[in-house]
Amino acid sequence: MTEQGLDLKRSLQILRRRRILVGVLAALGLLAGAGYAALVPSMPTSTALVVLSPSEHDTATQIVIARSNPVLAPVLHGMAPRISLAVLRNRIRVTSPSYNVISITAEGTTAAQAERIANGVARSYVSYVGSVGAPGLHTQGQVLQPATNANVVSLPLRLLDTTGPGLVAGVLVGVAVALALGRVDRRLRGRGEIANAIAAPVLASVFASQPATPAGWRRLLEEYDPGPVDAWRLSVALRHLKTRRNGRAPALAVLSLSSDRKALALGPQLAIFAASTGTPTALVIGPQQDASVTAALRAACTGPLALPPRSQTLQVAVCDDGDRSRLPKAALTIVVGVVDSKEPRVARTMKATTTVLGVSAGAATAEQLARVAASAAADRRHIAGILLADPDPADHTTGRLVPHRSAVQPRIPAQATGMPTGVAQ
Repeated sequence: MTEQGLDLKRSLQILRRRRILVGVLAALGLLAGAGYAALVPSMPTSTALVVLSPSEHDTATQIVIARSNPVLAPVLHGMAPRISLAVLRNRIRVTSPSYNVISITAEGTTAAQAERIANGVARSYVSYVGSVGAPGLHTQGQVLQPATNANVVSLPLRLLDTTGPGLVAGVLVGVAVALALGRVDRRLRGRGEIANAIAAPVLASVFASQPATPAGWRRLLEEYDPGPVDAWRLSVALRHLKTRRNGRAPALAVLSLSSDRKALALGPQLAIFAASTGTPTALVIGPQQDASVTAALRAACTGPLALPPRSQTLQVAVCDDGDRSRLPKAALTIVVGVVDSKEPRVARTMKATTTVLGVSAGAATAEQLARVAASAAADRRHIAGILLADPDPADHTTGRLVPHRSAVQPRIPAQATGMPTGVAQ
């Protein structure tokens, strides 16, 4: 694929992700056009027609002459109320509707003023181009149709004239702003780029809730029931992670960033699903580097839960000292941990036999993920994989790590001569 194709594809992805921003700015442009039509009244217009000599073919030059100072200045004499030459020029529109005919349309504060301006400019123009004082521009012309019956554009028609350009301007501004923001946004969205950031595979990508209150977390713990696709992905992730070490029941730590509130639900959702499969599961809210992020979840886990029959094997506990010996006994323990997005300290969270990282699509940069992985390595922990929340619908990568192939192709001996036929690459 060419570089231009990749750039266009990326631009379309940015616009799709920021379609709300584009839509809002487009709506603002539409409203601005409508507001202009409603607040700025339409001025009456009147048109006079001037016919030129049949030998005159350069109507473009005549249009420029009709708007020149020598033609417009005489019109200002005796005009009431008085206006400047610049205002008069802005109120004049000169076109050529047909061969050797020019149209002079004027705006005025009243219908009578619009007619006087149009007729005055038409007479001044005819006088100027026919005079001897215009060498090289001499031509014959006469007023074919004087200006009468000034028109006022109705509000519906004026809305059509202003809302269309307003909408287009809003869309263009929205596209420009979205592309500018998208090109400086370094947050990762694709499974492949998230996995490559810390060389850890994406084990499951599911939709995640984002409760903000203890009541919301209780509803999640009591009612979470993933759909068939998410349930299958969670079951695959559990098969990879539920391994006993030294005869001990597996304990899985799900770490997330303090700035990534949606990823906090991945650990509880995984625990609820594991319990629904019949596995005795303990959900533990352990020591946190940023306890404020898990405050509502901790409050929900300290109160009674009305668990459905399918999740009766789920136990919840809050452990502030990190002593796993005091935790409820279960076949699987899932520990929820949160680290600071800017300066992660994984050592301040509870250890487990396996550690995974919970991330939301578009919530973290490669630098942030790398700092978490480095902090985990300093605490002698290995990030076994990634749980991805709310994957981008346009992302078709898998998040699997593909081993690098050797850059050198082995030589293959020829069957007949024994001479090598392979070519080193």
